[in-house]
Amino acid sequence: MQRTTEATAPAPDLATRFNGALRRVPVWAVYGLGVLPAVWLFWQAATNTLGIDPVREIEHRLGELGLQFIVGGLVVTPLRRIAGLNLLRFRRAIGLIAFFYVLAHLAAWLVLDMGMLWGQVAADIWKRPYITMGMAGFLMLLPLALTSNNWSIRKLGGARWRLLHKLVYPAALAGAVHYLWLVKAWPVEPFLYLGGIIALLAIRVWFARGR
Repeated sequence: MQRTTEATAPAPDLATRFNGALRRVPVWAVYGLGVLPAVWLFWQAATNTLGIDPVREIEHRLGELGLQFIVGGLVVTPLRRIAGLNLLRFRRAIGLIAFFYVLAHLAAWLVLDMGMLWGQVAADIWKRPYITMGMAGFLMLLPLALTSNNWSIRKLGGARWRLLHKLVYPAALAGAVHYLWLVKAWPVEPFLYLGGIIALLAIRVWFARGR
């Protein structure tokens, strides 16, 4: 009697399973999760639990959240190329959330710290290098946020749109340097952000040279 065997399909690897699960996650959920830190920060401010200098804490936390989401956007492509994890459909949301926190960081400085004294604001941007660098990073992110929509892609064309959005790389470096120059005690955290961003950009250059 001849014995028959059934062919079995290979089990999907971890990346394939993860990507399959991600396809069921709506993009709006990323926006919802992204604003939760802002809600928590607002609650802490409302309940006076931000320490002895709440304004400084608000500015610091908003700026760091912006930098973290910028790094998160930069991680998307290396994760796909190296680990096979596809987060591309969430990258626009991550970038817009990053801009939201950077804008909130700037607004907190202008309103809570500087009291909208525009002459003093202009003087500080001119005289203080870390503020100059931070403002440069914000100005580079601004056109990216304004064109993060399908209408802009159609109007600019894919090639020009992608070229414009390469501004995220110098903007990320400017944000990391702004953070590094801002702190006075030179803790390790700003160096980790700067080193991580440089490493992610080096990986992109390596991919581009290989292609």
